[in-house]
Amino acid sequence: MSQKLDYLRETASQTAGPYVHIGLAPLATGIEIFDHDLGLDIAGPNAKGERIRVEGRIIDGMDTPLRDALIEVWQANAAGIYAHPEHEGEVEEGFRGWGRSVTDFQSGEWRFDTVKPGAVMGRHGRPMAPHLNLWIVARGINIGLHTRMYFGDEDAANADDPVLNLIEWEGRRKTLVAPREVRDGMPVYRFDIRLQGEGETVFFDV
Repeated sequence: MSQKLDYLRETASQTAGPYVHIGLAPLATGIEIFDHDLGLDIAGPNAKGERIRVEGRIIDGMDTPLRDALIEVWQANAAGIYAHPEHEGEVEEGFRGWGRSVTDFQSGEWRFDTVKPGAVMGRHGRPMAPHLNLWIVARGINIGLHTRMYFGDEDAANADDPVLNLIEWEGRRKTLVAPREVRDGMPVYRFDIRLQGEGETVFFDV
């Protein structure tokens, strides 16, 4: 057995595309094989809290929007509770707090609707500011990228957030904070993710 293992080689790495949409977000390609879309509304109709829209682009080192990327998001509800077996019955019926969004094939824009999450209790009983956990894959990315989006109207909470405070430079911290605007009565947070170059988004080694 040990002699056979000596001849095994590491599996070659491979990027996520070009079939990531077909496999993970088929509705975006016009393929209807799932009963429920995992993307555009991840909170469900019964979730309490402020309804918001999150949108942006994923931009490469040449300042070009990626039009074939996929983003997964995981968030707590407005009370700061995740939809997890450990918290069964503590989130609203239908609240997933998880979903997928893909960039538009023409514009490179991505978006989803949800509720603004509440502060989450972190390690050692220290609260974390309201945030979204994001995971990005696309062609040219060998390993999915993990980042967070914080809310630009949560200055006090952001200033005390233990994760943001691990980032030494204020300019780098700002790459994780999305400004707020109101459009047609809907609060919208704009979060452009830069993969390389000036203003590169902070990514986490998770």
